[in-house]
Amino acid sequence: MTQIIYDGSYEGWLTAVFEIYEYKFKDVAFAKDETSSALLFSNKHFVNTDHSKADRVLNGLQKHLSNSGFSNLYYAFLSEMNQIEETLFRYVQYVLASPINIEQDFSNTTVLNVQKATHLTGKESHRMKAFVRFKLTKDNLYYAIVEPDCNVLPLIENHFKNRYADQRWLIYDAKRKYGIYYDLENVSTVEIQFDANSSSSKFLAEICDENEEFFQRLWRNYFKSVNIESRKNTKLHIQHMPKRYWKNLTEKIPDLKSRK
Repeated sequence: MTQIIYDGSYEGWLTAVFEIYEYKFKDVAFAKDETSSALLFSNKHFVNTDHSKADRVLNGLQKHLSNSGFSNLYYAFLSEMNQIEETLFRYVQYVLASPINIEQDFSNTTVLNVQKATHLTGKESHRMKAFVRFKLTKDNLYYAIVEPDCNVLPLIENHFKNRYADQRWLIYDAKRKYGIYYDLENVSTVEIQFDANSSSSKFLAEICDENEEFFQRLWRNYFKSVNIESRKNTKLHIQHMPKRYWKNLTEKIPDLKSRK
């Protein structure tokens, strides 16, 4: 068994795929860093991300996949499902070995699992476009904190760039400790470490614009006014807006002054 250690990026994983073929590794497992507790006694192969190698893998896959099948690989990778790297590698092996397109071969467990991962990421990406709630800081930066199940920031950046083209904004993934920042021209990836709890009243009071609380209260009041009690369907509501999103939704949290 060879443990393939890469940097966690899609390009890094593609480079790893290239090198598995290059060095003819037979039995592999992937890890994002050297401290992985898995396979302590396996051989280790360290991968340095190489865009030319990654592109060669992508070019090869493009010849065997439809446009949607090609993009689905990326979506599946971003799902971060357990052992998704191994699943995708088996998928790549199947794709390259088959003389016909295998995208609809759901009798194959690997193909089915890739489809499930793709669907999960697509669903989470769609939800994030609806559930991002921006707050205005004192330096006129709109920021939002999210904690998606999948790594969807790369998939939603164009949506928010087009929708809020005249505002500086930052969407921060608290689960993965990085964000996407728009400076009125370009979107860039940034890494941020908050010194304080990003949802605490002290933190919010320090960074929020003085009018932000007023507008948040207006939004909560509007949400309450359109929420007709007699037609309330909690089960359906949770189905469309899962509770795991609530702590970052303005309409689901108390006023800043009442937070502890």
